[in-house]
Amino acid sequence: MKIAILPGDGIGPEIIAQARLVLENLDESFTLEEAPVGGAGYEADGHPLPPATLQLAKEADAILFGSVGDFKYDQLPRELRPEQAILGLRKHLALFANLRPAICYPELTSASSLKPEIVAGLDILIVRELNGDVYFGSPKGIRTAMDGLFPGSREGFDTMRYSEPEVRRIGHVAFAAARKRNKRVCSVDKSNVLETSQLWREIMSEIGKEYPDVELTHMYVDNAAMQLVKAPKAFDVVVTGNLFGDILSDEAAMLTGSIGMLPSASLDAHNKGLYEPSHGSAPDIAGQGIANPLATILSAAMMLRYSLGKPEQATRIERAVQQVLTEGYRTRDIYTDGTKKVGTAQMGQAVLKALE
Repeated sequence: MKIAILPGDGIGPEIIAQARLVLENLDESFTLEEAPVGGAGYEADGHPLPPATLQLAKEADAILFGSVGDFKYDQLPRELRPEQAILGLRKHLALFANLRPAICYPELTSASSLKPEIVAGLDILIVRELNGDVYFGSPKGIRTAMDGLFPGSREGFDTMRYSEPEVRRIGHVAFAAARKRNKRVCSVDKSNVLETSQLWREIMSEIGKEYPDVELTHMYVDNAAMQLVKAPKAFDVVVTGNLFGDILSDEAAMLTGSIGMLPSASLDAHNKGLYEPSHGSAPDIAGQGIANPLATILSAAMMLRYSLGKPEQATRIERAVQQVLTEGYRTRDIYTDGTKKVGTAQMGQAVLKALE
């Protein structure tokens, strides 16, 4: 099986290196092939998603992705900025379903910004649609306003749109996932204001009838944001659109103690996927050896489970991460008094030792 390794920018190469070591120390025969992407792709080939990198991603059985983005590329035209690489991969590979588990390990309850009794035992899954919404809807751009409060002034505009098939396929992903968990789906929208959300809610209600064993509830996004902080354990599977999912999944990340702990999977209709940590490239700490590699290592575990058909190896990695936390190892983002502060490579080595 071929795995495309795309380290990217910022802390991407550092955290990918640790996940790669974990994969190389499993009793499996993987072909790991690396290519530049993001700012590194622009430096190598003049584009954030070079043709050779895209071809490798298409040929691979799965993609392990680091992160993209750096302040020094902010002045580039939008189509050449590093972030266009991940959007391009989602589009070209038809990666429409983003799975972001938010689990609060018992050892990290004190690292959460919420009280331990609120987050202890937290285990929710956010299912985010990736190919639609304002991120991909057209038309969009900057123009001279023809109407509104200030005609003649410059205005920015984006288009929020969803087709019925787009909503149906992400709905089925969420309900199927709920059947393997606690059989509860909360669909998040803004149907009291948005026509797009009214269609979303109507279709989710129809899909719910096909899964009579799964409880379906609906919630406005502003209320969902509040409830994630107030009573996060009331959720099981949350399904929502691209924009709302982007925001809510990062909020859920902080419930666990650090976004540095959250893996993610972006899947196509056949479970081929791109796996990446939920955090960004953090260029302000790049090269310092202090980034948390656990989200990337857990993303590799998700890759083994969902795309490569190796659930036993995925479980091995997840148990190793749990053991490392139990032994008190902490990178800076999850450090508390009385634990052992380590760097990126030290944390990776601790996971390798636990795997043994």
